[in-house]
Amino acid sequence: MNSCLDVILVTLLLSVLLSLGSSRMMALIKLMALQGALVSLTPIFLEPDVRLSNGGILFFQMMLLIKAALIPGLLYLALTRISIKREVEPLIGYPASLAAGIVLVLTAVFISRRLAATLHHHEMLLLITAITTLGGGLFLMMSRTKALTQVIGYLMLENGIYLVGTALTKHSRSLYLVEFGVLLDLLVGVMIMGIILHNINRAFDDVDTAYLGQLKD
Repeated sequence: MNSCLDVILVTLLLSVLLSLGSSRMMALIKLMALQGALVSLTPIFLEPDVRLSNGGILFFQMMLLIKAALIPGLLYLALTRISIKREVEPLIGYPASLAAGIVLVLTAVFISRRLAATLHHHEMLLLITAITTLGGGLFLMMSRTKALTQVIGYLMLENGIYLVGTALTKHSRSLYLVEFGVLLDLLVGVMIMGIILHNINRAFDDVDTAYLGQLKD
């Protein structure tokens, strides 16, 4: 079971690096769907001996549905409305973004060893993955100009925050409720961003956030 957790965490790390190096919007959405599924399954494989209650099983099913299907589906609908296939002019190029991703992984290893020297191997790897995912999401938000890519960066940032909480705390019923509330807020935020993306595209024929600087009273 622990080997399955290692595979999940390594795949998560690869998904972050692929996201930083990808220019295609559809590929980013697919990576977010995969990442959402893996993030949802991580707590189950982290504590395989813990028997889940009916409420816990329902929570993980709902989280898997929202992160791996509903939110990526909303992003796909937004993509079809704005008719943009790739990010052409990022603020930071894709080779440099990949290099930054590798630096993020190394930084996450350094921070994890300093902050959590008493964690087990799998918890340490989880914390490294969490910090890398968090940093990767923040990097996407800052280095890309398309609003849809920035939304994806925000979702990756949320995944990283959730993984940090999973690595440093033990899941309890109250934590389930807090995370479910965050998921609902996130879902509403993505729906609102979809409306904003549509309005930006209709006004400027593009979703480059640089055009928002042209707005005047």
